[in-house]
Amino acid sequence: MRPFLQGKKNLPAEGLHQPAAKPALPIAGVTVAVSGAHGPNIEVVKEGDKVVRLVVTCACGERMEVECLYRAGS
Repeated sequence: MRPFLQGKKNLPAEGLHQPAAKPALPIAGVTVAVSGAHGPNIEVVKEGDKVVRLVVTCACGERMEVECLYRAGS
């Protein structure tokens, strides 16, 4: 079986660069503004020592929840 990318054309692309520094994410279950007062908010929901959910609220008001799943026994 041949590799999927074998024989595909390469497109010229700009190299990767270091992103601008951003504030660290919260460690405890608190809401924090990531990019200023009018930017998105990220809430970390923990159960014990494990993060179980991230709740991201966009500046436009849209809300998205990210479930954090772990292997059994971890």
